[in-house]
Parts: sequence; structure tokens; C-alpha cells
Amino acid sequence: MSDFARLLHASGPHPEHEAALRLYGRFVGDWNSEITVHAPDGARHTAIGEIHFGWVLEGRAIQDVWIIPRPAGSPAFPIAGNWYGTTLRVYDPAIDAWRISWFDPGRRVFRQQIGRPRGNDIVQEGTTESGELTRWSFTEITDDSFRWLGEAKSAAAQDFRLMVEVKARRRKAMTPADP
Repeated sequence: MSDFARLLHASGPHPEHEAALRLYGRFVGDWNSEITVHAPDGARHTAIGEIHFGWVLEGRAIQDVWIIPRPAGSPAFPIAGNWYGTTLRVYDPAIDAWRISWFDPGRRVFRQQIGRPRGNDIVQEGTTESGELTRWSFTEITDDSFRWLGEAKSAAAQDFRLMVEVKARRRKAMTPADP
């Protein structure tokens, strides 16, 4: 492993804020996903993707990579385009919340959000460059699955509009006996 990879990755949460770090830490691992995008006209498109979460920066942060559709380099996914991006999620004890940055350089999409638990869910909220409000939520969270909703709302709209829905299932660990 290169020095960069060795210094970036961590084996688990930093003990200083271990309980708070578990909010997103429970997602560490590899996930298969089904992504459905919702167009304003009601059209829907579905594709298969993958998501990978890991501990980074001495276990003080979670980083993930979202690849949609799989395999990377597939033809453009209607409405949403192809995703090959990463999120850095850092717990900030000063605000008792998570500072979240999403980077998808291929689509030139960059988002900043604040994430907090809301009941059994995790809700991340932010604003786009054009002033649109964003709400990204992890819902229906279990040890082996979650549902992720990407919603947006313009200043003129009364309600958030569902743009993307992701259903994720944890990949089972392979054992030497598995084919």
C-alpha cells in the first residue's frame, strides 16, 4: 500500500468521539445499489450501482465512493448522468453535527451539507450554487440495507421534489468456500 493510502485509511473510529462517529460508521463496507432517478415530468430511470464506505483521517471521518451506473464508464444514465464521486463526512463536535462535502468531478457537481440524526434517519441539508435547497436522507437503515433519498426545492416551491432514490444492500463477505 502506498504511503498516501496507508495514511488516508483508518481501521476504525477515533476514540475521542467514537459514539458520534458511529452515525455514519455503520455504513463502512461495500454495497450494491439500485438507483431510480425521477424526472420533473414523472419519467423514471433505474440503474445498478455500487457504494463503498471507509474510515479515513485517523478514524475522524468517513469517506465514501458512489459509482452509478456500474460498471463505471457505461453509457450516460438518463436525467442524473453517471456518478463517480466521493463524499467526505467529518463530525464537528462544536455543532454536534457532520460537515459533508460531495465531489463528482465528472459531472462538475460539488455540494456542502450539514448532517444530523432525525429519529431513526440521517438527514443532510444544504444549498446549491443556484440557491436550491437540498435534502439527502438515509432512511430505513438496517445492518444490511438502507434507502437514500435525494431531494431538492427551489425558492418558489412549497415542497421538496424527489430526484433520486437509492436502495442499497450490503455485499456479503466472501469466504474461501464461496465460488
